[in-house]
Amino acid sequence: MGSHIELGTSLHPSSNSSPLHPIASNSATLGRHLARRLVQVGVKDVFSVPGDFNLCLLDHLIAEPELNLVGCCNELNAGYAADGYARAKGVGACVVTFTVGGLSVINAIAGAYSEDLPVICIVGGPNSNDYGTNRILHHTIGLPDFSQELRCFQSVTCFQAVVNNLDDAHELIDTAISTALKESKPVYISISCNLPAVPHPTFTEEPVLFYLAPRISNQMGLEAAVEAASEFLNKAVKPVIVGGPRLRVCKAQQAFVELADASGYAISVMPSGKGLLPEYHPHFIGTYWGAVSSSFCGEIVESADAYVFVGPIFNDYSSVGYSLLIRKEKAVIVQPNRVTIGNGPSFGCVHMADFLTALALKLKKNTTAMENYQRIFVPHGIPLKREINEPLRVNILFKHIQEMLSGDTAVIAETGDSWFNCQKLHLPENCGYEFQMQYGSIGWSVGATLGYAQAAKHKRVIACIGDGSFQVTAQDVSTMIRCGQKTIIFLINNGGYTIEVEIHDGPYNVIKNWNYTKFVDAIHNDEGKCWTSKVKTEEELIEAISKATGEEKDSLCFIEVLVHKDDTSKELLEWGSRVSAANSRPPNPQ
Repeated sequence: MGSHIELGTSLHPSSNSSPLHPIASNSATLGRHLARRLVQVGVKDVFSVPGDFNLCLLDHLIAEPELNLVGCCNELNAGYAADGYARAKGVGACVVTFTVGGLSVINAIAGAYSEDLPVICIVGGPNSNDYGTNRILHHTIGLPDFSQELRCFQSVTCFQAVVNNLDDAHELIDTAISTALKESKPVYISISCNLPAVPHPTFTEEPVLFYLAPRISNQMGLEAAVEAASEFLNKAVKPVIVGGPRLRVCKAQQAFVELADASGYAISVMPSGKGLLPEYHPHFIGTYWGAVSSSFCGEIVESADAYVFVGPIFNDYSSVGYSLLIRKEKAVIVQPNRVTIGNGPSFGCVHMADFLTALALKLKKNTTAMENYQRIFVPHGIPLKREINEPLRVNILFKHIQEMLSGDTAVIAETGDSWFNCQKLHLPENCGYEFQMQYGSIGWSVGATLGYAQAAKHKRVIACIGDGSFQVTAQDVSTMIRCGQKTIIFLINNGGYTIEVEIHDGPYNVIKNWNYTKFVDAIHNDEGKCWTSKVKTEEELIEAISKATGEEKDSLCFIEVLVHKDDTSKELLEWGSRVSAANSRPPNPQ
């Protein structure tokens, strides 16, 4: 859970920024204005790949003393890094070149859209004089139409600005950035390559701070929703609360905790909401994920006679192939701006945090579900006794990762079996946790780890990445080393795309094995601080972790963990079979 920009407050400028301070006319440029705006909203690092259409703009970003340009190996990773940065800082930014860069970064921007992350995607565009002509430019598909990139971004951003005229550049840039913050979604800004250095009268004053108007619930709707929900829940015998991923976009985590404290209900989290709720709360019972829930959590949630789902996303993955034993008539569904109660009324223009805070005052204390959980709960088993130098098992690996966690760490879980193994980690207070469940793009974690670690320099990031995913985006480990990051990467080498094996196996899921430690050593090339280790047994793992957290604590540490190709979590086996069944449903009869 990063620090986020709140609606209803001014965005604080940096210490040496002074609103309404005149700027020398030759410095009053679009490039300077954009750089200052990024700094104002909290972006201190911009992830970029240079290209001829954005070079002049990059000069102006570099000239801003409070902005650090992080050059990435490719645009996809630059976008993933901006995604990871936004998770920690509340907003992120990347800069790429026209079309070849834009269409490369767009996959990462789509992922940020799915996860409600305000990422400002800036593209260096064609010279303003080329718009409206019949010229064909390089970096295009060979047509005299420059709108292909824009049309692609319209589906995955909440606002698009094409800046090819200085007269409206100020308005377009400010509207785009403020819209990203208000909607908590990515935006697209294309800036003609000949404009960043040109002075214009609209940029002669230091940018005035944004004021983002707070979203206000319809008071009558709020009161009606609270009245109906409290009546519904106060009749229940053993109600529970389940938190979902949209708690983040609503900044409703504190209101959720207030409701949990006041109600006494057992609280759980959907898998995509992990990290948004305090797992040290006395009423926390684990992850609700249908058939692959935390032990005893699924039974308590699905046997409840009423459940409050706060900010859920029910997709085929989170519902384990549509197999949740949840009945709509028992549910209160709280979405960002709407509350629906059972099969009955729905109340719009009711904001999540307002609703939770007001509902907390109306509910009777009911600890029945929590007491039931405590009666049936049996502590986790321990892995079977192992032989000396026995090949390392994944459950042993995660036992040791659990012991590494503290409030000074953050976990990044790659798409794959790490979803399930990391889901079982118990997060201490202030321990960060991020993964990309809705979009599920393999390789996301390399760039996201780069961005998150750059934003959260006070935390040591622990990334759990499978070998298949790592091969997609591996290059930007070099950027982590160049930035002096101290991340610990556990590369789990089991010889293929294990999550896809469990959904539908085939020879395409087997990948060429790399010598991953030597690969990272080659990237390191004795420049910067980097340490690698390859481990095959628990003894070697213990020694590697000791070194990574001891004498190599200031280095990027890359630990390749060799495990058997069939060593998967039991949750992945169950989940994979159910998702496979959902994917293979025959067509409905016509």
